[in-house]
Amino acid sequence: MQIEIHKGQVDLSGEPILHDVNINITTNSRIGLVGRNGSGKTTLLRLLCGELSLANVENDGGFMAVSGNPVIGALNQMTFRDDSLTLVEEIRGAYDYILKLKSDMQDAEAQMNESPSEENIRLYTDLLETFTREGGFYFEKEYEAAIKKFGFTEDQKHRPLSEFSGGQRTKIAFLKLLLSKPDLLLLDEPTNHLDIQAVSWLEDYIKNYKKAVLIVSHDRMFLDNTVNEIYEIEHGKTTRYVGNYSQFVANKKIQREGQTKEYEAQQAEIARIQATADRFRYKASKAAMAQSKLKSIERMEKIDAPDSYDNRTFKATLEPSVQSAKEVLSVNNLTIGFDSPLATLSFNVYRGDRVGIIGGNGMGKSTLLKTLVGKIPALSGNFTTGALVNSGYFDQQMAQIKGSETILDNMLSSFPALNDFEARSALGAFLFSGEDVFKTIDMLSGGERVRLALCKLFRKSPNLLILDEPTNHMDIISKETLEDILSTYSGTLIFVSHDRYFVKKLADRLITFEQNGANVWDFGYDEYMLRQEKREPEIVSEQKAEKKEKKTYTTPLKEKQKREKALKKAEEKIAELETKLDDLNAQMNLDENLADYQKLSQLQEQIDTLEAELLEQMELWENLS
Repeated sequence: MQIEIHKGQVDLSGEPILHDVNINITTNSRIGLVGRNGSGKTTLLRLLCGELSLANVENDGGFMAVSGNPVIGALNQMTFRDDSLTLVEEIRGAYDYILKLKSDMQDAEAQMNESPSEENIRLYTDLLETFTREGGFYFEKEYEAAIKKFGFTEDQKHRPLSEFSGGQRTKIAFLKLLLSKPDLLLLDEPTNHLDIQAVSWLEDYIKNYKKAVLIVSHDRMFLDNTVNEIYEIEHGKTTRYVGNYSQFVANKKIQREGQTKEYEAQQAEIARIQATADRFRYKASKAAMAQSKLKSIERMEKIDAPDSYDNRTFKATLEPSVQSAKEVLSVNNLTIGFDSPLATLSFNVYRGDRVGIIGGNGMGKSTLLKTLVGKIPALSGNFTTGALVNSGYFDQQMAQIKGSETILDNMLSSFPALNDFEARSALGAFLFSGEDVFKTIDMLSGGERVRLALCKLFRKSPNLLILDEPTNHMDIISKETLEDILSTYSGTLIFVSHDRYFVKKLADRLITFEQNGANVWDFGYDEYMLRQEKREPEIVSEQKAEKKEKKTYTTPLKEKQKREKALKKAEEKIAELETKLDDLNAQMNLDENLADYQKLSQLQEQIDTLEAELLEQMELWENLS
């Protein structure tokens, strides 16, 4: 498979959105597509999906060439077959090809057993090889692991699609897209609304994906862990960089500095030659030399000046208007939840702490914040805030405000003491300048609404910031700006985020929500992940030990003497084979193996061989007995 776009231009409503697209996608491509909000990333995805066409195919040499008739998969193309189907039935629909192979293989096996001709044996063997190559022996383990990692319970697996919320249905469609394994998988912000556990599974899945993947994402750690080339869209054109996101940032800086030096050196040389030509061009004896100098300038292959960085971002400072007491928050046996408890917590927060909250969806992260700011009542327990604590709260609901009010009027109604100049100055720091302040709220994008909400929040100068997913709808430059502001903030910070890079950079303490409740850790994200990695092998080792202890084999002591030796040997062999099988089955269920198709295939082959050998030994044991 290969898809190539050369000098492509895409117009929307007669206006060029992209004017110089150059991209090459091959069978095993791992591509990250980055750029500012509104730069044209989604437009390029629509072009690849066939929803849009190039505007300059007949002129300017632009073209889009596709070879191999690839299947291209994107989330906006996914539809449910029937809302009465259960979640697991819908997900199994991603494996229609494998299920058909399985049915054909069973028919061929029955036919071969009835008439073991060479033709029937060859048919069955061919189907078995295809079934094995396509992952037929482990596809059920694959989708079971995926459903679990995406946060669906055993009970939800068997509920009809009609009973799921819009967000849950989107996750189900996303799962089906992943498991259907198109030749080119197009993912537009795939980590949005996924918790850290699901994102980690998705990273492993993509790293082991055998076909091409193109990812649009503002999640820097996700890009670092999944892609090996970056295409950046800036000023309507694409530029390719080898490596993951961190390498792209470094390489872009090096290339820009190199291009700047080469451009400046050439401009200096042109100026020197031009000055020499100007000096002598009107002297008869030197005119020919002067003309030669001017022609040398014309013959030069000109080096373009580097395009200016598209690094527009909000510029704001955040400092508390007053300093709080040393103890900012004291939480004592606080049980949070709605109809039923989600978690019970006890912890203290002190001035200057940066507490990051992570965990699965629906486990209580946002509920904790809403309880602390008084939006919902606690089920039991209590919490108290310290003296002089002035809190500011942000959540996604605040960023989704609607209405016909202008940005300026919204700011003035929130802060009546401000005059027009002060309000416009505050808005200007968050990129609402000039005529932008007269846009209505309904005209704003998700990212613009977040900026407006942060502008009003920062204006209050709180000494305790409580933030729920503040980086949703932000591009990477905006995220980095917010990180820098919060890094120098002298107040206290409590925040929920699924952005691991954001958590890693800011949090010096963690609260984690897990299946067994909530835990408080007096260290940051890196230390937490190290401890999690150390804990996992211990759990797996204990599980293996438990399984092995359950296997007991006895020797039939009353058998005749001449059979005892053979029986003992058969039993020992059976025990050895079953122990090996237990170990291989445990490996099949390890998180690091669940998304590695090659590894699972190798393990399944070993299991099949051992099971065949075990069957022979069991038959031998029965005969001896």
